[in-house]
Amino acid sequence: MKAVIVLFCSLFFMLSKGQVQEDVTVKRTLKLMGTRFEITVIAPNEDIGYINIDEAVSEIERIEKIISSWDEASETSQINQNAGIKPVKVSIELFRLIERAKKISEITDGAFDISYASMDNIWKFDGSMQGIPSKALLSQSVSKIGHEKIQLDPIEQTVYLLEPGMRIGFGAIGKGYAADRAKELLVSKQVKGGVINASGDLTTWGTKVTGEKWLIGIANPLSKDKVFSWLPVVESSVATSGNYEKYIVLDGEKYSHIIDPRTGYPTRGINSVSVFTKNAELCDALATAVFIMGKDSGIHLINQMDGVEVVVVDSDNKIHKSSGIVFDKNQ
Repeated sequence: MKAVIVLFCSLFFMLSKGQVQEDVTVKRTLKLMGTRFEITVIAPNEDIGYINIDEAVSEIERIEKIISSWDEASETSQINQNAGIKPVKVSIELFRLIERAKKISEITDGAFDISYASMDNIWKFDGSMQGIPSKALLSQSVSKIGHEKIQLDPIEQTVYLLEPGMRIGFGAIGKGYAADRAKELLVSKQVKGGVINASGDLTTWGTKVTGEKWLIGIANPLSKDKVFSWLPVVESSVATSGNYEKYIVLDGEKYSHIIDPRTGYPTRGINSVSVFTKNAELCDALATAVFIMGKDSGIHLINQMDGVEVVVVDSDNKIHKSSGIVFDKNQ
């Protein structure tokens, strides 16, 4: 009788063990906000994982409808259409985003500025430009840029662009914000871990199925297909701005697609900037700002900010970093 009981117990243990499901990694790549998004989640099974990803996609699409400057029905387009005419009442979500963007403009001395969109049609990086725009044209465009010309009324919850022809755009902060909000939604749904990668602007939470940390690779400046160093990203975010692929060459000079809103000219002297901090929105904005400010000023700014780090690759392919970055080539 004892032998039968032992056999039954062993069989029950094996069946129970077989019913324990291990988490799986589910990944999906798609185009959102005009760019490539890769969403990875850790889920009990593939079906739940894809449901989670669909929820994240819906959240990103919702945000795009608010901040898109191409959708004429968006709140952002309404603000632009009424530049120099009247204030526009907006959702508290967009109001707060613009409020935060203005604060980043202040701490970066205007290197980051969402009103840069006034210059959207001056420089083209599709191969159609034959020469540098005239100084008069650049001067006219820059005159419409300035975060101080974005007037916010917290009581009425309105946004007013003071000059006709002004435009705001979220190309340097929108993907990071969308990644943050999608992550926040998935965390609220008890998704254990994941990565949301918005074309280089990514945010993470939890760990891999194995319990290992999520890692991001810093590209070797001499060969972007090779990794110079791996850095762990734990409950954190990273954003990279670079000119490896999007640039133009005029009269033998290379010009980045990242424009300095204070001068109207493309930035020079840096190949890429990667910023690390808790949320992707701030990473996104600061990566652009450091790219524009330049290596020395940019790293000096980051060294003064708690919980923020940066890696800069200059135009000579030399790597520079803020004080808190430690490379481990053997990771």
